[in-house]
Amino acid sequence: MNVIITGISGFVGQNLSRYLEENNCNITGLSLRNNWKLTANQDALIHLAGKAHDTANTSADEEYFKINTDLTKKLFNEFLQSDIRDFIYFSSVKASADIVEGILDEDHVSDPKTPYGKSKLLAEQYLLSKDLPKDKRLFIIRPCMIHGPGNKGNLNLLYKIVEKGIPWPLASFHNQRSFLSIDNLNFLILQIIENKNIKSGIYNFADDEFISTNQLIKIISQVSGIKCRLWNVPTGLISSVAKLGDKIKIPLNSERLKKLTESYAVSNKKIKRALNIINLPVSAEEGLIKTIKSFQSK
Repeated sequence: MNVIITGISGFVGQNLSRYLEENNCNITGLSLRNNWKLTANQDALIHLAGKAHDTANTSADEEYFKINTDLTKKLFNEFLQSDIRDFIYFSSVKASADIVEGILDEDHVSDPKTPYGKSKLLAEQYLLSKDLPKDKRLFIIRPCMIHGPGNKGNLNLLYKIVEKGIPWPLASFHNQRSFLSIDNLNFLILQIIENKNIKSGIYNFADDEFISTNQLIKIISQVSGIKCRLWNVPTGLISSVAKLGDKIKIPLNSERLKKLTESYAVSNKKIKRALNIINLPVSAEEGLIKTIKSFQSK
């Protein structure tokens, strides 16, 4: 199996390419920064490259559309003219919704509010608008928050808070969130490119179980061997502090508070039905424990 990957130097790209190579795939990285062209005799093109959501809100809107939308259009047009069978586009659940009530599935009417989400959705809409030859497949992947050893982000921030013995002051916020272990992501992509019976379409990627932030704090405490300290500070007070963080530089702002406390439950039933499986290889808790343990070695 010959596979091209854009964004191969990123966290997902490094892990995915290594995993596919271990499973008898020949991997070619493709940089889209300068002049590029698709090579012949390839089976799948995995498009990971893109501009990630900037939680500090310092990026210009046009940057998202230039990279996430326009570049994806150009790459897909080249794919249509090539002999490559599969195009796998890594979009985001944020292309569907910024706020989730209930459980998000692929039938949800997309209504993103941020430039990031809008740029991803516009790319999706363009891909779906094109006539796809019968011998080709298009997969639009919408992953939720991806994590794994070597990945930095809010999980690492939470780990540092627990490690330092700082009480978690947001315990009064009750939520249910979906995560995606890099191990489950790798497994799903390999299944897609190996199984020719899976139909084109949009697929959410998420672990099987939902985890609350309070549960996550407890898991981190258990792994770290540190007493779990959950403080139920009134939500109104926390929100006021976050608004202050929007104006001056402090660890908490409204965007970060939203990410840490909002509910965002994502269904992965569609992809599991397509693969005819009941569970993914790694449970949500197992994946989180693996990621958290990786923080301890640093």
